[in-house]
Amino acid sequence: AWCVGPLCLVDAPRAEREPHEKPTWIKWLDQKLEQGRPVLYVAFGSQVYISPQQLKEIAIGLKESSVNFLWVTRAKELELGGEFELEERIGDRGIVVREWVDQREILMHRSVSGFLSHCGWNSVLESICAGVPILAWPMMAEQPLNARMVAEEIRVGLRVETCNGSVRGFVKREGLKKMVEELMEGEMGKEVRKNVEEYGELARKAMEVGGGSSWRTLDALVNDLTCAERGTR
Repeated sequence: AWCVGPLCLVDAPRAEREPHEKPTWIKWLDQKLEQGRPVLYVAFGSQVYISPQQLKEIAIGLKESSVNFLWVTRAKELELGGEFELEERIGDRGIVVREWVDQREILMHRSVSGFLSHCGWNSVLESICAGVPILAWPMMAEQPLNARMVAEEIRVGLRVETCNGSVRGFVKREGLKKMVEELMEGEMGKEVRKNVEEYGELARKAMEVGGGSSWRTLDALVNDLTCAERGTR
């Protein structure tokens, strides 16, 4: 195997934008940074179906927690009915975004201190590279394996608590509130934050042009392929 990456670090971070060029959610994150209020980023990707009942539990759990949050969701996903309008209940403590965002830009923002994620592989890599701990909520495909790596093997995140203890079980508002606050404010959260910052630093060093292990490995691969083509390997 030739270990090259993380490739999400190949592109340079977006340059600082002028205030009038910033989307609403970046301006909101800037405001939270000025206020000294850490933000939980919430996103479950574009492929996962979440039932209305589960969405409502997520919304109430976030509302009842003590944390500030930015929730990116699909356009119609949060139409929960007239009895619960999330934006009207959270004030300036949270923001809901219903359009495409640059996830890496959000994770790299200095106000973002946690990521409630479905643990898609790209999301896991981007979060680790940004040094942001993960609250893992796997929902399909390879995500349970990714979540296990995150929470049990390299310990850069925690797991949500399901009602029946299963991987894909229902998550109630109380359990979500508990784990969100633990990630953002608790002792276990401090531990995984320290771990993910160390892994993030290792990832960045691996991609340093000229001296990073990924570039050295890529050079070795090219050299081996060249030698093999010449029959001198």
